[in-house]
Amino acid sequence: MKTTDIAAEVPDAAPALGHQDGIDHTHRDIGGGWLRPAVFGAMDGLVSNFALIAGIVGSDATPKTVVVTGLAGLAGGAFSMAAGEYTSVASQAELARAEVEVERRELCRSPEAEQRELAELYIARGLDEDLAVEVARQLSRDPELALEIHAREELGVDPHDLPSPWLAAGSSFAFFAIGALLPLLPYLLGAATLAPALVLTALGLFGAGAAVSRVTARPWWFSGTRQLVLGAAAGGLTYLLGLLIGQQV
Repeated sequence: MKTTDIAAEVPDAAPALGHQDGIDHTHRDIGGGWLRPAVFGAMDGLVSNFALIAGIVGSDATPKTVVVTGLAGLAGGAFSMAAGEYTSVASQAELARAEVEVERRELCRSPEAEQRELAELYIARGLDEDLAVEVARQLSRDPELALEIHAREELGVDPHDLPSPWLAAGSSFAFFAIGALLPLLPYLLGAATLAPALVLTALGLFGAGAAVSRVTARPWWFSGTRQLVLGAAAGGLTYLLGLLIGQQV
C-alpha cells in the first residue's frame, strides 16, 4: 500500500507526522548547568550572609563592623561558591567524557556485542524482540549516533551537551553576590539596626523561593514559605549564638 493510500484511509495519519495543535510542546533546559548553581548561590548568599550579619549584630558589633563583615562574607562566599561549582561540574564532565570514551572503544572493539546490548535494552522497555533487534541494527549503522544512544541509555548523559563548568561557576558567583548583598544593603545605606535587613532578607527569601517554583512543580507559596522558614531558622540560631558569645567575651 502506498503512503498516499494510508493517509487516505487513516485521515489522522498525515497530521500525526507533523505539528498538531494541543500536543506539540517544548521542554525547558534542565541540564544546561546554570539553574542549580544559580538557585543554590542566591539562597546560600541570602541565608549565609544574613546569618553572619545577625550573628555579628547579636554580639553587639558596631554598624561599621557589620558592613566590613558582610562585605567579607559576600566576597569570600561568592569566590568559594564559584570555585566549588567549577571544580564539581568540571570533574563531573571529565568523568562523563572518560566513560564515553570507554563506550567508544567498546563499540569499535565489539560492535556486534554492543548492538545486542542495545537490542536487549529496548526489549526490556517493552519492544518485541524482532523489532528491538532491527531498531538496534539500524541505529548502529552510524557509529556516532550509536555512541550517543549508548551514552544516553547506559550512562544517562548526552556526550554533546555536557554542563559547562564556566557557566556553573559564573551563575553561582553572580547569584551568590546578589543574594548576599540584600541583607547588607540597609547597612550600606546607613541603617543601624537589624530590622531593615531582616525585612529585606525575608522578602528576598520568599521571592527567590517563589521564583524557583516557575521551573518546578511546586506552588509558588510553598516554595517561598519553605525558603523563608529555612532562612529564618538559620538567621535566628546564628543571632542567638552571637548573642551568647558576645555576652561571654
